[in-house]
Amino acid sequence: MSEKQKNASAYWKENLRYLIILLVIWFVVSFGCGILFREELDAFRLGGFKLGFWFAQQGSIYVFVILIFVYVRLMNKLDKKYGYDE
Repeated sequence: MSEKQKNASAYWKENLRYLIILLVIWFVVSFGCGILFREELDAFRLGGFKLGFWFAQQGSIYVFVILIFVYVRLMNKLDKKYGYDE
């Protein structure tokens, strides 16, 4: 295997690792906080709304947008690391 192929393989593995971690975070926030842990979170309030309801309606969307920016930053670093930056 050539050096270029090794770099491409390492790049792809690291990219997949980032994707899996970020998707797990999004799943935990959207499904976990909005559905599974809703009753426990409803003991707290945020802006007058029960926290479980807030995560189901707004929180998962906010977290998703934040994760997009985190992914962009991680990918920019990864591109520079492997020489794929523009």
